[in-house]
Amino acid sequence: MTTRNVLVVGAGSAGTATAILLAEGGWEVEIAEARPSVSAVGSGITLQGNALRVLDQVGAWERLSGYRFDGLGLRAPDGTLLTEVDDVRTGGPDLPATLGAHRPELARVLVERAAEAGAAVRFGRPVTGLEQDDDGVRVTFGDGGTGRYDLVVGADGVRSTTRELLGIDAATRATGMGIWRAFTRRPESITRTELYYGGHCYIAGYCPTGESDMYAYLVEDARDRSDLTPEQSLEVMRDLASHYGGPWREIRDGLTDPDAVHHTWFETHLLDAPWHRGRVVLAGDAAHTCPPTIAQGAAQALEDASVLAELLLAAGTVDDEVLTAYAERRHPRAKTVVDASNQLGQWLLDGERGDVPGLLDEVTTLLTRPA
Repeated sequence: MTTRNVLVVGAGSAGTATAILLAEGGWEVEIAEARPSVSAVGSGITLQGNALRVLDQVGAWERLSGYRFDGLGLRAPDGTLLTEVDDVRTGGPDLPATLGAHRPELARVLVERAAEAGAAVRFGRPVTGLEQDDDGVRVTFGDGGTGRYDLVVGADGVRSTTRELLGIDAATRATGMGIWRAFTRRPESITRTELYYGGHCYIAGYCPTGESDMYAYLVEDARDRSDLTPEQSLEVMRDLASHYGGPWREIRDGLTDPDAVHHTWFETHLLDAPWHRGRVVLAGDAAHTCPPTIAQGAAQALEDASVLAELLLAAGTVDDEVLTAYAERRHPRAKTVVDASNQLGQWLLDGERGDVPGLLDEVTTLLTRPA
């Protein structure tokens, strides 16, 4: 096989996982990331078994510290425990149902693995132009440099520059919810994700990420919070937390660092298949994004990487048939996840008692199967 060279745009989960798998398969891989370095900022992330399955595949699983657990608790706003649920191990019996992790650690581990696999990782290198012909893609970078590649993988997030350069409108929309997140100290009583539905916020939840740390989150109506100082943001989150009992009392007492608090809106989109134009293909949030109501954003990005690399390595070449097969395989599964994530949020916005157990059972059954 002639060695193929690929440019991966974006050093997030989809981009680094794709780079690792292709580089280990003998391809020449370069990652171009617009940011100057791996981000040290961020709260936590909930990684379910199907995400862990891909992280194991790329050699990152054993390097993540995190906090492993197999259950979920549901509580009333006053803290009363309503029910306990055993989570399904969607990644298989050898992996836990869920890992709570620190986002910056996940990013660092994946970038390190990409470099070890042989990918050239270049930060501070935004892509500004794409010119295609039948045999490849000429890429222009923000520093004035250029390169020519057999394939470009646009894994550069919700507001993907690659997608924009292809002229694809993702029709990204806000769902109507905003979320406050904070990385903070873990009370000993918190050993799994627990969710409080209703009360002052739509959702109040938390997830352990280590022996001494965790992240907590509160979901409210989407509001413009951009003018708040870090200190004001901290006070808003502390006020919202004060309306919840149980472990939230101790969590609120530990919310003291303004720089640990982050706010964003829930957003969503899903591109119709195919996800490529010529020799440029999209993956991860560039192709689909969903609110974190069922914690599948990173998992779906990682599954994209696994499937795309599998098909490319099996074919040994880049052509329309391979890239079409990738989206045809991934689109139905991503659509189920995006639709379910949006439906759960919409039920909360509308104050409806939808069939949440049925919805989650459908998604879980799907995710247990290989991507």
